[in-house]
Amino acid sequence: MTVLGVDHINIGTHQLDETRAFFRDAIGLAEGYRPAFPVGGAWLYAGDTAVVHLVDLAEAKLPSSQAALDHFALRIDDYDAAIARLDASGVRYRAVDIPNTPIRQINVRDPNGVNIELNYRGPAATQAASPRTASANA
Repeated sequence: MTVLGVDHINIGTHQLDETRAFFRDAIGLAEGYRPAFPVGGAWLYAGDTAVVHLVDLAEAKLPSSQAALDHFALRIDDYDAAIARLDASGVRYRAVDIPNTPIRQINVRDPNGVNIELNYRGPAATQAASPRTASANA
């Protein structure tokens, strides 16, 4: 067996509408087909792949800061557009250039406290790490 990559992540949430809107509006994923499971939820797509699965829960789960799984990362193709989308959505984030690599990260939290990295692997990053705050969502 050979692992080909990560297929999707699954987030249990008691804030389904807010979480769906976050991934759609702030992150830029598109809501799409989801099988008729016996519980509510949503699948959000990057292109043809459902990369984020949401499951509607009656009660909240612990945020990433209190869980064994700390975060997941999504690769992005336009760093400046991602910053502009987050700013327009009023989402707090922290932007960091990873030393000695071309990786620029944007760290955000979804409405459930799940940590998400948006990773841009473009030209060598030259700016110093800089915290950014646009609102109180993270």
